[in-house]
Amino acid sequence: EKADSAEKSAFVLVEAIRQQILPRDILTRKAFENAIAVIMAVGGSTNSVLHLLGIAHSAGVELSIDDFETIRAKVPVLCDLKPSGRYVTVNLHRAGGIPQVMKMLLVHDLLHGDALTISGKTIAQVLENVPDQPPADQDVIRPWDNPVYAQGHLAILKGNLATEGSVAKITGVKNPQITGPARVFESEEACLNAILAGKINSGDVIVVRYEGPKGGPGMREMLAPTSAIIGAGLGDSVGLITDGRFSGGTYGMVVGHVAPEAAVGGAIALVQEGDMITIDAHQRSLQLNVSDQELEQRRASWQRPKPRYTTGVLAKYATLVSSSSVGAVTDLDLG
Repeated sequence: EKADSAEKSAFVLVEAIRQQILPRDILTRKAFENAIAVIMAVGGSTNSVLHLLGIAHSAGVELSIDDFETIRAKVPVLCDLKPSGRYVTVNLHRAGGIPQVMKMLLVHDLLHGDALTISGKTIAQVLENVPDQPPADQDVIRPWDNPVYAQGHLAILKGNLATEGSVAKITGVKNPQITGPARVFESEEACLNAILAGKINSGDVIVVRYEGPKGGPGMREMLAPTSAIIGAGLGDSVGLITDGRFSGGTYGMVVGHVAPEAAVGGAIALVQEGDMITIDAHQRSLQLNVSDQELEQRRASWQRPKPRYTTGVLAKYATLVSSSSVGAVTDLDLG
């Protein structure tokens, strides 16, 4: 199938060149809204928020982090996929794949059918022969009246810890509301060492900062700490917040892309060991439980740490890159 797909892709690409279909003809506002809807329906990765915001910026399309929350509230999770579900993408493919999911969204007016595709046809034309309902002999793709979850899984959490927003997978979480003492770490490595040493307790809220676009720099994908939390048997009993990001395989109450990030003096930089933090998925809030006055005092005394790189490509990147809440792009202020 991969060989067939590769061959067809070559023909489609040549035909697109012949028809003069340009990237910006496809990358429209409607196309990005379609992409968000599909991501919600399949239970896609938190990284999709960052990527779509960045691509939209490059394409000159206005898209905000709040658009994800708007669409999330309308779109059910239709696919029972790992890490919170039972199946993997191969099972999804055999059950009808993304075309089947898209057709279900289209039938229920949650997809823009007139959006252009690389084939030169619209979404509606491409999906014309796809059944309205998934096959009855499988349960990877749920029927519309029996979704895995009634609303999308990628929530945008805001609060005094994330005034620009943060991203969390809120489906499959046993404890959607956690209030606990902050355990503060200045890097992924320091956090991982503490977990492996047994220094994290049930009820703690781990804070990993200076791992954002500027602070990292590069916002590297942190898989090790979240995996170690699960390995320690704490996946359902601790929270983790970070201005960095993590793998799509993350499980539990983990919140990433916290913005503004620590490296620019965001509130996550002001958290102190033992502060009480509340993560509330239902209210979509991320709150540091200290007074505004206390936060202002801490902000006044905060000092920007020395950058990890002062020369070379990473130093240039750290200087230019913008907030994760707008896609972590490097040309935001060049216009």
